[in-house]
Order: sequence, then C-alpha cells, then structure tokens
Amino acid sequence: MIPTETINKLAITFDSLNDFCSQLTEEQWHLPTQLPRWNVKDNLSHIIGTERVLYGLPETEHKSNDLSDTHNPIGEMNEHHVDFRRPRTGAEVYAEFKDLAEKRIAQLRSEGEEYFAQSAMTPTGPGTIADFLHIRVLDIWTHEQDMRRTVGMPGHRGGPAAEHTIDRLIRTVPIVVGKRAGTPEGGTVVIEITGAVQRTVATTITEGRGQVSNVAPANALCTITMDSDVFLQLATGRATDAELVGQFTISGDSELATKVVSQFSMMI
Repeated sequence: MIPTETINKLAITFDSLNDFCSQLTEEQWHLPTQLPRWNVKDNLSHIIGTERVLYGLPETEHKSNDLSDTHNPIGEMNEHHVDFRRPRTGAEVYAEFKDLAEKRIAQLRSEGEEYFAQSAMTPTGPGTIADFLHIRVLDIWTHEQDMRRTVGMPGHRGGPAAEHTIDRLIRTVPIVVGKRAGTPEGGTVVIEITGAVQRTVATTITEGRGQVSNVAPANALCTITMDSDVFLQLATGRATDAELVGQFTISGDSELATKVVSQFSMMI
C-alpha cells in the first residue's frame, strides 16, 4: 500500500519549513533552541542528515568530537550530521534542504508499493519504510516548531501534520497516567488539549492499564488543560512542567495532576 496521506503530510511540512526558512536572517539561524547545544540551523541540519540517508545518499564520514548530549546510536548519527554543517552559513544549509526536499518528495511520489513495504529500522524499532515516514512527519514538524518557537515566528501549528503529531504523542499518555503517575485502579485523568489542535484525552486505569476515551467522565480525578504547543513541549521533553508553569491549568486532585505533568516527557 502506498502511504499517500503520509507523503502529503510530509510535503505540507516541507513547504511550511521552506517558507519559514526563507525569511530567516543569519543571526536568527544561530539562536539557541530548547534542544541542548542545538541552534536553529542545527535543527535543520538534523532534518537534512536523516532525509539524505532515507533518500539513498551515503552517511556522512564526519565524526563529532562532542557526543555528551547523545543517548543512543541514532543520537550519535544525528550529531555527526549536525556537526558536519556547523561551519556552513544558515543560507547554505537552507539551500541544501530546499534542494533535497524537492527531490525527496518527487522520489516518494514515484515509488511503488514494494518500496514502502521494505523493512527498516525506525526510531521506535523494526518496521517498514512506510512506518518510518509516519514517524518522520512527527519528527520534522516538531523540529519546525522548535525553530519557530525560538525565533518568535509561530506558524503551521494546526493542520494535518500537527494533528498527526499530537495524535501519535497521545498514544503514550496511558503510560504516563498509569505507570509513571500511579493513577489508582478505576481512576480517570483527563487532559484537555486546546488551541490549534484540540483533543480530549481521558485515561482510565482498568486492570492496571490505561484505556483512552475522547469523552471526559464527570467523576474524573483531575483535569489538566493546556494548548497544543504546551502539550508538544512537555511530551517531547523540550521543557519541564516547572518551566511552563502558568501555561497549563489543573483542577481536581492537584497532587496526582502534578505527578502526571512532571512525568510527561514521551520522547527525546
């Protein structure tokens, strides 16, 4: 099966990134983001590095001398790609991205079912090329938001790629509410996501496992309300609940709600 919907979401995100990057000054390219040691340009370099490999180009032979912020082989590979482009200007990295993005989307739109069914090691484990592309939407859109948040140019917060990302992150909420926060059996925690992407995520612990519904029960133990960008920052480990205090609200059992938001990071 050809994942046409996923390819369309990638194309939308590439187009949005292209429009955003075309407006940046060299000074803005060097502003530090919420990711350790990565500036705006580094985020785009990371996107380029992974996309080059998926396109079929060889891995970089460059090796970074500082891997202190990496946690696994994928992180190390990312850092090599980023460090390789650090001597380049933002304009040069953007030009590389623009050319690669056009080629990559053209490639994806020309491939048959066999290509997307190929086995691939994805960031979440063994899968297929189609599975990897599904994760790429999340990764690229998240880094676009990292870059936009840093330079104060919000945009592309809603739409297919945004909803795709938030919905993928919601998959991990039951683990946060159940295993990490220790919500008692039969109890429900509601997370109300507002703003550009709106979702009601009601997680009830049933036989020790979190079960998700999009309907909030009247007897929920607590409700946590935040907009989709705050949810994104917490879920991706960009910021802690302490750093975002005042940007979300809690009602009901405040102790339990605090446990939930303090354990919210779902990915690096």
